[in-house]
Amino acid sequence: MENRDSQWRRELRDAMSAKERTAIPRAHMPMLDAAYRITCNEEVNQGLSAEQAVLEATRCLDCPDPQCVQGCPVNIDIPGFIKNIQRGDFAESARVLRRTSALPAVCGRVCPQEKQCESRCIYNKMKKPAVAIGWLERFAADTALAAKTAPEPASCPADARKIAVVGSGPAGLSFAGEMAHLGYAVTVFEALHEIGGVLKYGIPEFRLPNSIVDAELDSLRAAGVTFRKDTVIGKTLSYDDLLNEGFEGLFVASGAGLPRFMGIPGENLVNILSSNEYLTRINLMHAGTPGYATPYPKGARVAVIGGGNTAMDSVRTALRMGAEKAMLIYRRGEDEMPARREEIAHAREEGVEFMTLSNPVEYLGDERGHVRSMRVQRMELGEPDESGRRSPVPIPGKIDEIEVDVVIVSVGVSPNPLIPNSIDGLEITRRGTIAVDENLRSSMPLIFAGGDIVRGGATVILAMGDGRHAAQSMHKALTAD
Repeated sequence: MENRDSQWRRELRDAMSAKERTAIPRAHMPMLDAAYRITCNEEVNQGLSAEQAVLEATRCLDCPDPQCVQGCPVNIDIPGFIKNIQRGDFAESARVLRRTSALPAVCGRVCPQEKQCESRCIYNKMKKPAVAIGWLERFAADTALAAKTAPEPASCPADARKIAVVGSGPAGLSFAGEMAHLGYAVTVFEALHEIGGVLKYGIPEFRLPNSIVDAELDSLRAAGVTFRKDTVIGKTLSYDDLLNEGFEGLFVASGAGLPRFMGIPGENLVNILSSNEYLTRINLMHAGTPGYATPYPKGARVAVIGGGNTAMDSVRTALRMGAEKAMLIYRRGEDEMPARREEIAHAREEGVEFMTLSNPVEYLGDERGHVRSMRVQRMELGEPDESGRRSPVPIPGKIDEIEVDVVIVSVGVSPNPLIPNSIDGLEITRRGTIAVDENLRSSMPLIFAGGDIVRGGATVILAMGDGRHAAQSMHKALTAD
């Protein structure tokens, strides 16, 4: 943690009273006009200016017991990086971030700060908008990337112990960055032809540009991390192969890329597909981009089933791919949607039609076997379920038929079964996830795991928290002797 009692921090606190700070309105994020942004894939949020960032950082009260840090899964020194922004030392702010976060420019864009760090901000107790921690994180990270501020140099000696990582998503990258800084020779194995995992194939560029992901990857390379693409652990390389190559530890971060469907009649009709497939074809395989022949389902009336961030990404992507009508079908109400409030607001601004308290029960096809409509059961909210959200209950007799020509199903994912099925002796839970202890160690002492392969589906920042935790645990285990 940055020293809160350093002279410059004391001077910043003394320069303005708490009453003056709390009177400053929260910054407004500039964004592209909705009518324009649905015609392209440009990033919607445009980022804070330096003047906006400094003023927003001034709002931070530099609390003696900063609860925002406790709300961050990777325990970023939030007051430390924010106060460096306030004093204008943007490079140092980014360095503070990178001490605990391998992907600050990513997290500043896609993490649900409103449910984590910002939810713990003391401003909430004053019934005022929280400090915009996520936007400030993005500002500091982007400013450092634009200035090409050098990352901390690699600390990997020539005889460093070798560690393997399966998967280049947020959990794998966070683990790799932490282990590299601890002095290990880290190699990340990625099954696909692009590094980045879900950051590349699952999140559209209008929310997370590939250039940002690539810049963060370059920072990891500079820190000593090596990447090997087109390598499927469990197929092209076995666990025994890794041991024979001299790897002493393995972190499994293979994610949860197996899509779920609802199992309702007609679900096998043409032009009904998962969000995973739809977003991968467009984000990773460049469907619809001149010069690429990747096919994808095109339709005038597109329905997306689900209420999470992936569903929101899918329905907003459908608009950008030319849908005349893009509908979001969700069985609960808008207040119960797990998607970020910002993403819901952006979707509404862009013209997405929200059909809440609605659940498809059957798809109907035409003479060619293509989906032409769906039957939707109207719902009402009953008692809360185990998650605390009120359970949807069908309203008898309330079924409508809606014309559609593309349906994208986004109702959850299951863990990738390849690694669990390819390593003898690895304990698996009944959900197909890798069983781990509180230190994220599996039943096999040299194998740790984290992210969706353990959680079954979670946010980027929770996966990153797992990566950092697992790295610390593995380091402790490897140095126990």
